[in-house]
Amino acid sequence: MKSTRAKAARFVATHSILSLDARHPYVAKSLVDAHEMHRTVMSGFLGWVEDGAPTARAQMGVLSTWSVDLKEAVLVLVVQSRVPGDWSRIPRKALTDKPHIITVDRTIRAGDVLGFRTVINPIHSKPTGGPGLERTRGARVAHTKPDHVKNWFLRRLQAEGEPATGEDGVVRIGATADPANLAVRMLPTVSSPAPHKGLRIARAEIRGRLTVTDPETFTQILSNGLGHARAYSCGLVLTR
Repeated sequence: MKSTRAKAARFVATHSILSLDARHPYVAKSLVDAHEMHRTVMSGFLGWVEDGAPTARAQMGVLSTWSVDLKEAVLVLVVQSRVPGDWSRIPRKALTDKPHIITVDRTIRAGDVLGFRTVINPIHSKPTGGPGLERTRGARVAHTKPDHVKNWFLRRLQAEGEPATGEDGVVRIGATADPANLAVRMLPTVSSPAPHKGLRIARAEIRGRLTVTDPETFTQILSNGLGHARAYSCGLVLTR
């Protein structure tokens, strides 16, 4: 039977690239408090959905990632969204340059080879229950070793012809990769004090090259992100 899987899919989004002074109090607070970073990101999208909507970020397709050069005291924040961002609420002196806005409109085709970078929250559920007892999904535990993080990512690769969801329920990404060419770097955990006491987000960066096998699934991952903690600057997959 002939496959009905689409050979191409279109991806459209807006990327806002913000260069911020890491020494400015507004920026420094975002660096030490994960929830403040979330608020900084979402400050660009007031008014698009009703205030307090629990799914506001997902409705607007807001994803983000950031990196900081401590020597130069510059934080670069990349924000992806389905609607344009308005960054006028960020203090002018906190910016080292004007926000750079890019409209991304590209067609993804099966067989495309793309360089990528993503910061993920590499967690897994640790089963509970001992011998002779029914094992159930337990607490989420973070992977702390690069090899374990790489295996987390490899489980989500999707060879040609495979379904978008694995037998164990894992959501695949519509692409495959050579494991030997994937680079993993553990990143510092980010956290938030009261009233978000206990919020700790483990992070790891993965870089490499992907070969697209299922364009529709791949564009969904590009649009919606990968894994958990997407409200806290994890899960955005950047390609080139």
